Amino acid sequence: MIRDLKKLGLLESTIVVCGGEFGRTPKINNVGGRDHWPHGFSMLVSGGGFAGGRVIGATDPEGEKQAPEKPVLVEDLHATVQNLLGIDYAKEVMTPVGRPMALSKGEPVKELQAHA
Repeated sequence: MIRDLKKLGLLESTIVVCGGEFGRTPKINNVGGRDHWPHGFSMLVSGGGFAGGRVIGATDPEGEKQAPEKPVLVEDLHATVQNLLGIDYAKEVMTPVGRPMALSKGEPVKELQAHA
């Protein structure tokens, strides 16, 4: 899909985000699967102003450390996407019941942006 978007000249006006809700432990459990690992997971981002060819952050190969190296928080990824879409990620809106709600509680990640 990314190759097709690039070929058609649409990649820079399209943001592609692909990820899951959990990482997985590298060890096989007693029922032949891998357990959820909420301490780190992979995301693929492309197009729309994202910088290509970068890997940011890392978990350990054994899956024992609960603190990834250089983590990108979900709220920071949200702020980055909003920023690249031209949305004021720091904006606060009011819900229909009068409750203030921030569009994002994160900050854009400069390393993920082609033109930060």
